[in-house]
Amino acid sequence: MHTPPSDDLATPGTAASAPRPAEHGGPRRAASPWRGRVMAAGLMLAALNLRPAVTSLGPLLEEIRDDLGMSGTVAGVLTSVPPACFALFGLTAPRLARRWGPGAIVCAGLAAIATGLLVRPFAGGTVVFLAASALALAGIAVSNILMPVIVKRWFPDRVGTMTGLYSMGLSLGTAAAAAATVPMTDALGGSWRSGLGAWALLAAVALVPWLFLSRAARAGTSGTEAGGTDTHAPAAAETAAAPTDAPATRITRSPLAWAMAVFFGFQATAAYISMGWMPQIFRDAGVSASTSGLLLAVMMAMGVPLAFVLPRIAARLRHQGVLVITLGVFGLAGYAGLWLAPAGGAWAWALLLGVSNCAFPLALTMIGMRTRTHAGVVRLSAFAQSVGYLLSIPGPLLVGVLYQHSGGWGQPLALMAGFMVPQIVAGVLAGRDRHLEDEA
Repeated sequence: MHTPPSDDLATPGTAASAPRPAEHGGPRRAASPWRGRVMAAGLMLAALNLRPAVTSLGPLLEEIRDDLGMSGTVAGVLTSVPPACFALFGLTAPRLARRWGPGAIVCAGLAAIATGLLVRPFAGGTVVFLAASALALAGIAVSNILMPVIVKRWFPDRVGTMTGLYSMGLSLGTAAAAAATVPMTDALGGSWRSGLGAWALLAAVALVPWLFLSRAARAGTSGTEAGGTDTHAPAAAETAAAPTDAPATRITRSPLAWAMAVFFGFQATAAYISMGWMPQIFRDAGVSASTSGLLLAVMMAMGVPLAFVLPRIAARLRHQGVLVITLGVFGLAGYAGLWLAPAGGAWAWALLLGVSNCAFPLALTMIGMRTRTHAGVVRLSAFAQSVGYLLSIPGPLLVGVLYQHSGGWGQPLALMAGFMVPQIVAGVLAGRDRHLEDEA
């Protein structure tokens, strides 16, 4: 297979994604340049909103617990709620997309995020707070699943570039929420309610282009049904997310799907361990609290430039295994450094682990490259992310248990390094030049 000389040309599998009758027109770029630009802006704005609901909580968790009377056990469960919700609600995304179209569901997801973030600060108790959080996380879950679908559908010849744009926005939103929530709270009067609720405004802004795109898609579908020509986008395909090319249950017997799910799950495990425990590792080594927080911000910020570059490189390669191995080696080096000299080389270990955590945009890119059809990318994205997030739930909890019982970070760091092994193996298997539909 010839590797395209330009990043904006077809990725491996793009040729197989050419329009075909069974897919109601198949994937194609938006015919109108302005609509393509609106879609690109919508992707970026959506990505910015897929993590602040999670990462804005940590800096204010102590104040939230005191105000709501939240027990330590409930607070601990709260840190495990995001991956659980991502797995549970993500399973509904394919069915909703078949019924309403991916764009409409992303629009509804952003509305759920905005509503949940707006309601959460007004919670008078723990139950309402958790329910509002779950609503926002449900919106994040379905949007997580459908972002690769949107990229594959609207930009089939620029999967790497657009996945990079989306991943960069996600990393930027993650880092911004962690770094800006406390200063924003202070600027708004010092109440955690105003600081937490301010993120609803960003979600409301992101909703605007998706409302427009969903309305335009419905109008285009009506015009096509009336015998006209849709000159703007594949609107008819918007509601045809899953042609019946294979039984939906067959994905559970796909080695490719399981390899992708395991790879996704272990990279998510590493990310949630980093977000939950890295500051504590540095603080226990004698690093100040403020510097520990800054080190975490550096780790997350590494994803901003690399999330844009890495998918573009992956799109040029027939086999992404070399990238999987490279990121894994960075992670192993970072964990080894934390074990040998956690304080002395703190900045170097943060940089190494920040690079390693960029396995997330690589996984999203591989989901788009390992499928030929719209139905395939919906099913693979839903399966890999839902099963992957389920696999990621025990990791941060196991690290906490080992830390509590051992009284140090030697055993937990060994576990974190051990998690890298199945991540590398599964990633190499998932990165092979093949497609989900071929296994059927």
